[in-house]
Amino acid sequence: QGHRKESKTMKILVLGGAGYIGSHTVYELIDAGEEVVIIDNLETGHAEAVHPDAKFYKGDISDKSFLNEVFQKENIEAVIHFAALKAVGESVQKPLEYYRNNLNSLMNVIAGMREFGVKNLVFSSSCTVYGQADVLPVTEQTPRKQAESPYGNTKAMCEDIMRDFAKVESGMNLLALRYFNPIGAHPSALIGELPNGVPNNLIPFLTQTVAGIRPQLSVFGDDYNTPDGSPIRDYIDVVDLAKAHVVAIRRLLDGKNKANYEYFNIGTGNGLSVLGLIKAFEKATGEKVNYKIVGRRAGDIEKVWADTTLANQELGWKAEVPIEETLANAWKWQQALMKK
Repeated sequence: QGHRKESKTMKILVLGGAGYIGSHTVYELIDAGEEVVIIDNLETGHAEAVHPDAKFYKGDISDKSFLNEVFQKENIEAVIHFAALKAVGESVQKPLEYYRNNLNSLMNVIAGMREFGVKNLVFSSSCTVYGQADVLPVTEQTPRKQAESPYGNTKAMCEDIMRDFAKVESGMNLLALRYFNPIGAHPSALIGELPNGVPNNLIPFLTQTVAGIRPQLSVFGDDYNTPDGSPIRDYIDVVDLAKAHVVAIRRLLDGKNKANYEYFNIGTGNGLSVLGLIKAFEKATGEKVNYKIVGRRAGDIEKVWADTTLANQELGWKAEVPIEETLANAWKWQQALMKK
């Protein structure tokens, strides 16, 4: 599509490219003229979400020999790593599985990259590394806190592994994107968020409730210290988030990074409460949401939103999709699913 001036096409390995954020990022990469290879074990990803122009390997990156086989076959120049277990609540119940899966997979990836001379890695991190910050919005200088969940803890530990590795491997470029709360779906309604079983995330649960698949949406707590008592998050459109990966990978491939290890907040810079999000959905779609207030959920924090100045300046990226449009796309995707 002629987005690129001087750079040649790069072959990018996307781990977890059949998942929610991974599949949207693959669409944006291919749109930007990149060649994409995907590895996904399809445990939470979906074969239908794989872009028809991407090369797909079904397998598990915790299997080192399988991963190295792909590195050997494909001439990979950069890796984007999405493949992780990611449900906060489940991680509290299954800490061992989360530590084993999320830490081992990253170490396998970095070891494979070193062995096969792949220099560039963009990693999915999370705003959970900030815990409940003392000062909002959070900047990249905000101290990380002990995470509220094993999931959040794995993200902090993965960042530490990358930081320590980058110190001794001067030829490697590692970059972590700390996502805030990704929501929405591709405007084409070809891909979106499709959880297996009961959704852990607010928006698919909300759209499934409006669609009549779930009887009611639970709002976890209305006694937080926020204007309406419900938790506040920074909800970012998944396509905006996907575009941040394209920009980040380009930064590494073009040698524009200022250090071997960098990290950026990827959010909108605006906090919105859960009840505020429900109201915005109703306004955007004209649908009523049947919800009830229930007790707080283990591992949840009260409020967090991003200061995105660094990403805006350094990456030249910013979130652009208005929340109503994001929520309308989420509903459009839910409706498309029901026709299938």
